[in-house]
Amino acid sequence: MKLIYLVIDGVADSISDPQTSLELAETPSLDRIASLSLCGLMYPIERGVAPESDAAVLSLLGYDPHRYYTGRGPLEALGAGMRIREGYEVAFRANFATVDEESLEIIDRRAGRSLTSSEARRLAAALDGMKLSTYDGYVRVRATIGHRAVVIIGSKSHELSDEVDNTDPAYAKVGKISVARPSYEMKLLPCKPLSDRIEAKRTAELVNEFSRRAIRMLSNHPVNIERERRGLLKANAILLRDSGGRLPTVTPMRERFGLMFGAVVEMPVEMGIARLLGMEVAEVPPPTGDKVVDYKLRLEAALRLLEKLDAVYVHLKGPDEPGHDGLLEEKAKAIEAIDNHFVKPLLKHVNLEDVGMIVTADHATPPSAKAHTGDPVPVAVYAPGVEPDEVQRFTERECSKGALGVIEHGWELLPRVLGIMSST
Repeated sequence: MKLIYLVIDGVADSISDPQTSLELAETPSLDRIASLSLCGLMYPIERGVAPESDAAVLSLLGYDPHRYYTGRGPLEALGAGMRIREGYEVAFRANFATVDEESLEIIDRRAGRSLTSSEARRLAAALDGMKLSTYDGYVRVRATIGHRAVVIIGSKSHELSDEVDNTDPAYAKVGKISVARPSYEMKLLPCKPLSDRIEAKRTAELVNEFSRRAIRMLSNHPVNIERERRGLLKANAILLRDSGGRLPTVTPMRERFGLMFGAVVEMPVEMGIARLLGMEVAEVPPPTGDKVVDYKLRLEAALRLLEKLDAVYVHLKGPDEPGHDGLLEEKAKAIEAIDNHFVKPLLKHVNLEDVGMIVTADHATPPSAKAHTGDPVPVAVYAPGVEPDEVQRFTERECSKGALGVIEHGWELLPRVLGIMSST
């Protein structure tokens, strides 16, 4: 028996909302899966944690982030083809953003979501290789997709530490995990050491110098002069979060579960996690905005992997962005696009007598909150030969009535599903 593991990024809302995006959306194909499945709710990491996708994805693949997670930065770097020098470099996930150059007030955390990947590459090139004034410091910068980038702060001769806080005010660093703040002041934060170690203080100083100099360099960059001429927001600052100084040490999925896993993923951090865990990563182009083409290519990639491997993890973007923007109807439309252009043809191409399925989310992004929240997400588990429960729709409220009950930790899901499948 083979397995398709579909994670729809940020698809869930809060069960306390009057109507969720999944309830508003017309999703006959997701509902069909739910009607054939055992359903429930799940906390991607644990109760009270509003996770970012990276720690949540690691958890959903069966690895407790409290044991294995070392920060998003190194995973993002690995996905972008960069390696860090342990002890002397710290990697961060970064956003090109728009700030007021004097007050450091943040106008838009993502430069209006209008920054193209080619523009971002030119901005990153201007910052890459920056020499800092203390501790033999330097900076490596690589743009990834849209407004996203990886920033590595390094020193040629002084040890550094990832025990530093974010400059992005939207996320607080709690241990190694960044957690979405329910409310925050829209202002670029100074990087603060989170321990008394000299290595952490050095790192914070280097980060703060980079942040200041980046604003000066980016504000007058030709890309931003042209963006301003066109009436677009400047991408004149970089927000840093999720510092990490090393990659996790993990047992690959094949050794742990005895199965060969593949992955169809879009973003660098998901690519980094898949590579770290020894999964075969399908080559798919970045999302174009054409949902029909994008989901068709991802479905074809998933089916190719399924032919030769035991299990395929598919991570689809779409609903998360309108959730962050507070757009309930747009989020429902994004869900409908996945249902129509990925799930519907998937069900036509697979033999449900031989293929099991998991459908869930990495976190909730309710439009009512405009942020990730700690709400549980719906989960549907289909295994041939297993009697389904009575759930008929893939929604938060309906899945709460399912036979799986509440799964307290995301890392418990995959072992539990493989146990169900092996018993049939």
